[in-house]
Amino acid sequence: MAAFDAETKPSKTVKAILENNCYDCHSNKTEYPWYAEVAPVSFWLHDHIEEGNEHFNVSKWESYSDKKKDHKLDELIEEVLAGEMPLEFYTMLHGSISETEKEELVTWAKKARQNYDLE
Repeated sequence: MAAFDAETKPSKTVKAILENNCYDCHSNKTEYPWYAEVAPVSFWLHDHIEEGNEHFNVSKWESYSDKKKDHKLDELIEEVLAGEMPLEFYTMLHGSISETEKEELVTWAKKARQNYDLE
């Protein structure tokens, strides 16, 4: 995640939002809750985290091309603005993300995309 932080330069506030709402499913730094040990929830949760990492994994940021980095940040913006991320079941268990936090996250991601200006 060091490469992700170095390139995208999240503020302390944005970094906290990412750590609290994104990294469990979108990094190799998943902190499993107690119920992750209970079947069948454990199977479902494992599959969900695996799928999340397939879509976007900040731990693999340095392996992405600039085009892919730009696309992933664009998807992050779209998903947050559409209310699709974080997922509803995640916020039910871990708390929701405020509108102010969403705005901060989107503003940061738009600025970070400038690193990959492909036009």
